[in-house]
Amino acid sequence: MKALVRLAVAGMFLLLGLASAAPAAAHDERQPVFPDGTGSVPAYRTDGPRLLVCKTDAADFTARIAGFPAELRTSNQALYDECQRSGYRHLQDAVDAARLPGTRILMLPGVYREEPSLAPPTGACSALDAPWSGNRLYQVMSYEQQVACPHVQNLVAVIGKRDLQIEGTGAGPLDVVVDGQYQKLNAIRADRANGFYLRNLTAQRTTFNAVYILETDGFVIDRAIGRWNDEYGFLTFADDHGLYTGCEAYGNGDSGVYPGAASNINADRGHQVDRYAIEITGCKSHHNLLGYSGTAGDSVWAHDNEFTNNAAGVATDSAFPDHPGMPQNHAKFERNVIGDNNEDYYRYVRDGTCAKPYAERGYEDGVVCPAVGLPPGTGVINPGGNYNIWRDNWVFGHAYAGFVTSWVPGFVRGDTGFAAQFDTSHHNRYLGNRLGVRRDGTRAPNGMDFWWDGQGRGSCWQRPAAGAEPRVLPACGADEMPAGLGVNRAVAEPGKTLKLYVCADYSLSERRIPAGCDWFGARGLDRIEVRAATGEAVLLGVLILVLWARLGRRDPLWTASSAVALAGLVVGVFGTAYEGTWLTSLGLALLGVGWLGVGWSLRRTGRRGLGWLTLALGVFALLGAVDRGLVMLPGTPVGPVWPRILLELVWVPWVAVRSARSVSSTRRAPAGVDRSPRHSS
Repeated sequence: MKALVRLAVAGMFLLLGLASAAPAAAHDERQPVFPDGTGSVPAYRTDGPRLLVCKTDAADFTARIAGFPAELRTSNQALYDECQRSGYRHLQDAVDAARLPGTRILMLPGVYREEPSLAPPTGACSALDAPWSGNRLYQVMSYEQQVACPHVQNLVAVIGKRDLQIEGTGAGPLDVVVDGQYQKLNAIRADRANGFYLRNLTAQRTTFNAVYILETDGFVIDRAIGRWNDEYGFLTFADDHGLYTGCEAYGNGDSGVYPGAASNINADRGHQVDRYAIEITGCKSHHNLLGYSGTAGDSVWAHDNEFTNNAAGVATDSAFPDHPGMPQNHAKFERNVIGDNNEDYYRYVRDGTCAKPYAERGYEDGVVCPAVGLPPGTGVINPGGNYNIWRDNWVFGHAYAGFVTSWVPGFVRGDTGFAAQFDTSHHNRYLGNRLGVRRDGTRAPNGMDFWWDGQGRGSCWQRPAAGAEPRVLPACGADEMPAGLGVNRAVAEPGKTLKLYVCADYSLSERRIPAGCDWFGARGLDRIEVRAATGEAVLLGVLILVLWARLGRRDPLWTASSAVALAGLVVGVFGTAYEGTWLTSLGLALLGVGWLGVGWSLRRTGRRGLGWLTLALGVFALLGAVDRGLVMLPGTPVGPVWPRILLELVWVPWVAVRSARSVSSTRRAPAGVDRSPRHSS
């Protein structure tokens, strides 16, 4: 069986040309150093050393606080008067002045454009010796370079500070705005800033992230807004002891919330863990490409959030290179609202909007420029994750699917070891989710509840409400473990692998939207997997007809079997086009019965070798019908489709050569000589 797996993998690589594929990085960063995990989630403080930041336009300030409750208005006015005497006009100046751990920086209502940080770099900072990102938009700076040149990429840089708290004093986060004006990668960057606490402000309009927290042990993002950024609202990377609470993110080209490459503290555990590295709760992420994403988003606990009205709600994956902690593992999503994620932002790529300068694209008016390719109309995308739990979430109103689960071979993330090609999509749990139902109880069905490419071991699913692809999935038992013997598939379904490979060929910078992918609007025969199924059906159908015409026209069983097999091929194509229906399993059943009849007829006429091969094709087709329509076959490292395809690779040339020889010998036979076919194998 191991040999069969290797043959299947080799066939897949040959078919798709994957060995030469060059994966693109969604987020280029220096090689990170994980915190040692000795920190803790910082607590909100109301005392300790304090610095004030404000602007000088008194009339503007008075207008901004006019609608505040009386007590808050009075306290802000007092802070403003003090700030005019001894405060700072720019946040960066206050950050630089914070010498003591535990310092609080209070930002009074206003818009902070940090004009001194916008000055062009000079000296060594103007000619950095640093590699460029994959998209050539910025250089990947070392920590030392960030210390020496903090404003090459950052509007506000908090580097190496401990226990710093930055807080807006307004009634809500929109009262204090840090505005990057699309002139910096990051509005606020906290780098190796253990104990960082950010509260009650808005960061916006950058070419990358509103807030970026890197290599930090202990942080909180509390009641903050990240909006209108080319990629992320809140990006945390290689961090531990982190908390997002009450945040909001919208108008971001990748995701609103991104806890990527979180500290990989549970890599060697099962589903029971002692703690999570990052907690996300009470956040609302909407009208982004993704509400949440996390490449190598390890040990993340996301609960009681709302991910709605994005192109897709949530993605946790192992699909991009240079992220430590691969493969992704141990995310737990509970009681989140994941609904109505159907926005199609790819139209802004097609019409050229996303090719304009950042400030002219219209992010403030609802434009989003998708950083990566994904299926709009999806609630949750789980490409290549392990030991993830999806429990008690509301997942509803998605045109494509509630959940999409797929394989990510290691070479996609730059790992070419053989074992790494099979180390993802294992032991995921889908338990007790409210499928197709809003939180208020009204119905909003998903197009289908689950889509799975068939690869992975030890995963299990709850019963779908709106169908699944395949129709039958490994069920979860009462103990939240796979019921029965479970499924252990090393390789995905070939048609689905082909589809995912084609659909992944998206590029924002090159304005390349894959043709043949239903994610981007392809329908019917325009879809790559439907084309492949049609091509296979036509080839096999022609050869079945040739066999019948040359050898079996006078045999009733052969004639009937050929007709049944042809019907199965046609039904199978429709099954590929209409996912989640019974058509695929029905087509395989008809094809299997037809092949058994043809194979038996071949054996009766003395063609034993070809007959046995055709009978084997029939057996694997029938096993495929069971696998796709009744119960997935347990314990097999590949599905029945792979042996069938490998046998077809032998059957097709055999029949073609046999038929060609038969035609040639018939043409050469002299008049009066018996032209009937010989009975041989």
